[in-house]
Formats: sequence, structure tokens, C-alpha cells
Amino acid sequence: MLTGEISPLYCTLTSLDVLSMSDNMLSGTIPRCLENSTSLLVLNLKNNSLHGIIPEICKNGGNLEMIDLSYNQLQGHLPQSLSNCMILQVLAVSNNQLNDVFPSWLGSLPELRLLTLRHIWFHSIIGKPKNDMQFPKLQVIDLSYNNFTGELPSGYIFSWNSMKAINVKSTGVTFMYSQLDYNVSGNNPGVLFYPYGITITFQGVERYYIIIQDMFAAIDLSCNRFEGEIPILMGNLKALHSLNLSNNMLTGYIPSSLENLKDLESLDISQNNLSGVIPQQLSQLWFLSIFNVSYNNLPGSIPQGNQFNAFDNTLFEGNPKLCGAPLSKKCVNSQFMPQPTSAFKKDDDSESPLQLDWKFVLAGYISGLVVGIVLSDFVIMRRHGWLVKIKRTRKRRRRH
Repeated sequence: MLTGEISPLYCTLTSLDVLSMSDNMLSGTIPRCLENSTSLLVLNLKNNSLHGIIPEICKNGGNLEMIDLSYNQLQGHLPQSLSNCMILQVLAVSNNQLNDVFPSWLGSLPELRLLTLRHIWFHSIIGKPKNDMQFPKLQVIDLSYNNFTGELPSGYIFSWNSMKAINVKSTGVTFMYSQLDYNVSGNNPGVLFYPYGITITFQGVERYYIIIQDMFAAIDLSCNRFEGEIPILMGNLKALHSLNLSNNMLTGYIPSSLENLKDLESLDISQNNLSGVIPQQLSQLWFLSIFNVSYNNLPGSIPQGNQFNAFDNTLFEGNPKLCGAPLSKKCVNSQFMPQPTSAFKKDDDSESPLQLDWKFVLAGYISGLVVGIVLSDFVIMRRHGWLVKIKRTRKRRRRH
């Protein structure tokens, strides 16, 4: 419940490692004297009422590993002096009133792992990176609720190597943190672990995570004006747990290369202009608990089996040509055929899981029309859960 302004006297503390004043009611501006601080490892002023511009932090270099200024009323641009924070791992400035373009110059930071620029009035085309070594250790990026235009940044996606495979330590589950070494008295060393916490949207819910696992990776580019197709390269980011591209103007197909994202738990591509069938391969993503494709132009049948049998119908609504469970629209026979191979498919030797059902249907027709209809309906209902109604129009019979 602290109020008032941040005193510049904090800058006189030459051995200050952590300045954390988050979740208060502080007002005023961020002291300019912090520009000269070289001892700070953590600066956390999240969730206050600070305004004005962000000082030229790391103007003369520095040891900052975490900067969180999110949920304030800061204006202006991101200071390019941040590119001097060579060991910075976390930069969070979400939910402010900044007005800028994508800070591509941050890509030179060799240790940056978490970057959240959510809801800060950023705009324009992201463009191409200067080289293939941009953002080499980035694991979480949130650019949602801005006004970015143009195509999705394929060049940057190609260089996000830490999202392709994250090395998990053999000691078990570990978390992202800053380690502070200090001496209490004499030769008694101590260690303080300051965990990194950020606010992100995961599985459709915006929440604050106090700690983040080392192996976690997420991309949120939702609520912008991106257009064009979803890059095939997305399938290379095998460490992703969450991918949100919703509320844009994306077109084209859902790339079947997304089947490579075996750790994916949340995929939201709703409210775009996507077309083409939903790749059957996505039913093999065992950890997928959120799959939202609502309000697109997707045709054909919804994949069945595994976790797809548990998805809610609201995740598929707004696609007039889409059919099959959990929707109430039943697929006609032509839509039971194996889904066509998209241009993104890598393995052409895979057999459609729907092929076995058609063998039963064919056997039924050989045995007799009635048996065939009953057997095909039974197999479809049993294996795929298409428990829906067929709309039929009655024809009037002429009277003889």
C-alpha cells in the first residue's frame, strides 16, 4: 500500500542488488539516477501508477538481469540503451502507453529469455532480422494487443533456436531466476534466488506466474493485424507449450508441420480467415488441452480420437462448412473421405486413419444396402463420435 514517489536516494546505495517495489500505489516518474546504477541485478516496479518516460537504463552498461515495468502508465519509446544490458534475461513492459515500433535492436542481447510487450500501442511491420543470430535464447515472447501489420515474422521465427529444443538439466525441474551471492558477516557466504515472474495468456486465460520452468516456451502474437499464411517454420519450434495467433487476418491453411510440436498444450488460431481442412495429424498432440479454431473459413470434418474427443463445440463454431463432433452438424459421405494432403505435409507415406472405416462401409454395401448403412453409421458413431442429425428436405410426391 505504499504511495508517493520513488526517492532518488536509492541511487546512493552503491551495493544495491535488488530494487523491488511492485504491486503498490507509487506515482511520479522513475528516477533518472538509475541510469548510472551498475550494481542492480533486478529492477521490479510492476503494477504501480508510474508515468513519464523510461530512463536510459544501462546507459553505461550494467549487470541487470531482470527489468519489469509492466502495468504502469509509462509513455514514449523504449530506450535503446537497453541494448547495453548484455546479461539481461527478462524485459517486461506490458500494459503501458508506449508508442514505438518493434525493437529489433533487442535481438543482439545474448541472454534475453522473456520479452513481453503486450498492450503498449506498438505498430508497423516487424520486418526481417539483420542476421540469423537474433534473440538466440528467447523462450517467451508476447506481442499481443498491439497494431503490428504485415506477415508473421518468419525471419525471427527461424532464429529462435531456444524454442526449437530446450536443454533440460538432469537435476530435475528447474526455474528461471537470478542468483545473488552475498556475505552476511565475515566468511559466511549466502545465496538468494530471485525467481522470474510474468503475466502471460496461457490456455486462454491471462494470469500471473510467480515462477516459470526453465523448459517453458510460448509465443503470443494475438490481437494484431498480421496477415498472410502461418509459416511452416512454426513446426520447428518443438519446445513450444503455447501458441496464440488469434484475432488477426491470417489466411491459407493450417500447416500440418504443427504436428511436430509434441509438447504443445494450447493452440489458439481463432478469429482469422484460415481455410482448408484441419490436419488429422494434430490429433497426435497428446498434451493439447486447448485447440481453438473458431470463426475461420475451415471446411471438412473435425479430426477425431484422443484429446479431440474432449474439446468443447465452442472451439469450432463460426466455421459454416465444418462438420463432425462436437458440432451438431453431421458430415455427409463425401466429407468422410481421408483429408487431402496439404502443401505443408512432410510425410506422404502416412495412411489416413479414416481408411479402415471405408473398408467396413464397402463390406456393408456388398452384403446389402441396409446392412451397409447401419454398419457405416455404427462405425462412424463408435470411432469418431459424430452423433449429429442430418437435415433432410422432403420432396413432394406427385399424385397419379
